[in-house]
Amino acid sequence: MEDDIAKESLSKKIAGEIVLSEEPGKTIQKWRNIFKIPQRTLANELGMMPSVISDYENGRRQSPGIKIIRKIVTSMINLDEKAGGKVIREFSNMPSNNNVNDALIDSKEFSKGIIIKDFCKKIKAELVVRRDMENDKIYGYSIIDALKAIVELSPSEMVRLHGLTSKKALIFSGANTGRSSMIALKIGNVRPGLVVLQTKEKDIDVLARRIAHIEGIPVAVLDIKTSELKSAIKKVFK
Repeated sequence: MEDDIAKESLSKKIAGEIVLSEEPGKTIQKWRNIFKIPQRTLANELGMMPSVISDYENGRRQSPGIKIIRKIVTSMINLDEKAGGKVIREFSNMPSNNNVNDALIDSKEFSKGIIIKDFCKKIKAELVVRRDMENDKIYGYSIIDALKAIVELSPSEMVRLHGLTSKKALIFSGANTGRSSMIALKIGNVRPGLVVLQTKEKDIDVLARRIAHIEGIPVAVLDIKTSELKSAIKKVFK
């Protein structure tokens, strides 16, 4: 019963986002990437040629209508369920309690992926760890109060704080050395697409760097006042 509710809620969320998007094809591509479903696999599930999916995603074909969108969303949900339902479970465990909400300052999902180096450039952050991953894409960000997250959240709550997709930037406000933030991610088994620490590169702790390298988590630094952090980032991604 709970699984059915989670699937229905997730389906409505995805379909609504696609319908309201200025670039529906890019939003379809975003969710296909979140589900980690190849174009050919999705096309086979839908009973169509992979080129049709490619044309939708790249704007070469007129935006799909409601019926096609519903079929695409249903197919992604079905394929995830066949693969064990990882994304469905993650959605059902999204933030719901007061501790998580208190630690979450702001959050946004992108209609299409943004390359890490471009994201860093937009918010004026400097990528300092795992620069070899600068061309990977992220699909949103969450700004987190580092102190509240570390002190008040359990490992399972850290996972829920992360949100639906692992390909997301976690921006830690008041991160200081970044040591506690990176340890919390490791303990919670959270692997974000990017971590942004509100600090200076010279202040990053050695252990924080080591965890990032081992776990394959790119880390950037953003030297900005705490009071300006949320408004500065929201201004870039209106």
